[in-house]
Amino acid sequence: MAELSSVDEILDFAIGKEKEAYQFYTDLAGRMEKPWVREIFKEFAQEELGHKANLLAIKEGKLLAPVEGRVLDLKLADYLIDVEPSPGMDYQQALILAMKAEKAAFKLYTDLAAKTNDVSLRSILLTLAQEEAKHKLKFEIEYDEYISEY
Repeated sequence: MAELSSVDEILDFAIGKEKEAYQFYTDLAGRMEKPWVREIFKEFAQEELGHKANLLAIKEGKLLAPVEGRVLDLKLADYLIDVEPSPGMDYQQALILAMKAEKAAFKLYTDLAAKTNDVSLRSILLTLAQEEAKHKLKFEIEYDEYISEY
């Protein structure tokens, strides 16, 4: 990660990552054959746009409400093999890919928070990290339920 020295640089970097996450979930949705699976990933793409909007609002001086408490981590992503996106990937593979992406996003925001001395920005970044942890938890629960059916 490049050395980020100002609040604006950190926010711009995070905004760029949210754009990438939107594209990731949009692309993932396009790879899914089943319409209901496609819709799940389109919804996540929209949530990433919401994160981007929050970051843009923060740049304009608005505050983001902090998340209360910590999000449960089932740690499923820690024990699954990495999956590469492919046109024929199945739902299980897509869930693994999504869990790993959300884990990386959580780590990114946690690392960015550690790099700033601005208490307000640190709080915002940790709140965003918790949002990513919520996404990961959703995917972990879905994965657990999906796998238990088979």
